[in-house]
Amino acid sequence: MDVWANYRKILHVDMDAFYASVEQRDDPSLMGKPVVVGGRPNSRGVVSAASYEARKYGIRSAMPVAEAARRCPSAVFLPVNGQKYREVSWQIRQIFLTYTPMVEPLSLDEAFLDVTGSTSLFGPADLIALTIKQRIQQELNLTASVGLACNKFLAKLASDLKKPDGFVVVHPNRIQEFLDPLTVERIWGVGEKTAKQLHNHNVKTVRDLRSLELKFLTKLFGSLGSQLYQLAQGIDDRPVESDRVVKSIGRETTFETDIADPDVLETTLLKLAVHVGRSLRKEALRGKTVTLKVRYADFRTLTRSRTLLRATDLDDVIYQEACSLLRELSLKQPLRLIGVTLSNLTDQIQNQLSLFEEPQLEKENLTKVLDSVKEKYGEKSITRARLL
Repeated sequence: MDVWANYRKILHVDMDAFYASVEQRDDPSLMGKPVVVGGRPNSRGVVSAASYEARKYGIRSAMPVAEAARRCPSAVFLPVNGQKYREVSWQIRQIFLTYTPMVEPLSLDEAFLDVTGSTSLFGPADLIALTIKQRIQQELNLTASVGLACNKFLAKLASDLKKPDGFVVVHPNRIQEFLDPLTVERIWGVGEKTAKQLHNHNVKTVRDLRSLELKFLTKLFGSLGSQLYQLAQGIDDRPVESDRVVKSIGRETTFETDIADPDVLETTLLKLAVHVGRSLRKEALRGKTVTLKVRYADFRTLTRSRTLLRATDLDDVIYQEACSLLRELSLKQPLRLIGVTLSNLTDQIQNQLSLFEEPQLEKENLTKVLDSVKEKYGEKSITRARLL
């Protein structure tokens, strides 16, 4: 009898050291070397990805690049090439969609897939998982780790256990055997503070956590306690959501040295607005609320927002509003970071113009032409003079 017969078949696919692996693939001289993606060693950025060679030195994502350089001075430090990673991510997603429309991306490098309804066409779930891994390897020359389980929580745990290039199956009749030896830090929602509280009650493993009563956990952690109780037993009923709603699209940048020059700040805003506008158009979205984010050298962060009369996806409109918000701030200190976000999104094209508003059709047509040129010849094929 098939033990999976009455259960969902959920995959979690997680690319291995994604950004760094793409860079190593595209430059074979980097193979076998510690590679850190995030910026130059003397920059103030953070690590976006580290190759497995770099991880041997304790380098991890979100670590300051300067700290990574201190730990491994011989590492190769590269800037983040977001456009390239997005293109590869799109190629990976096309492979996923070959086997199921139920794909829930979590980021560029990981996604949940529900293949419950796909087994009649493509065979058992473990065969589908292995086929996806093989296609990613053969077609894109990259490796992925995959977890297969009856829910999202277990599948994500499984994909992380044997990285890189791992494949772990959690059988429905062996869930506790899989979970019990794991440390409580593996449970979603257990951060440093929660783990410390659990350790104080001599709870170190999932088996220890499972021995606690629901009433005790809810008294200790409130609603989180109920979640911990469920997850310790491998219970997670959340569906794979194939049409996740995008709530906002934004870009930000951290300067290598603090910037006070208004011209430099506005040029940076133009660059960010162009990226945001392009992302909106790729998703067929428009937004009404422009938000400016700034961070001072002392890490004090401010945001200012303005809601437009009409939803837009035009770079110039986003840029002009962001500049207006920046000028209203009357900055008295240099900035460490600046960012632009568009929210209040809609996929409905709004054609009604204000009586006093210049028609947008000409600008929209020009934008479409520029997008098509970049799509065909690359992002750097055409750009604004101010960004040269």
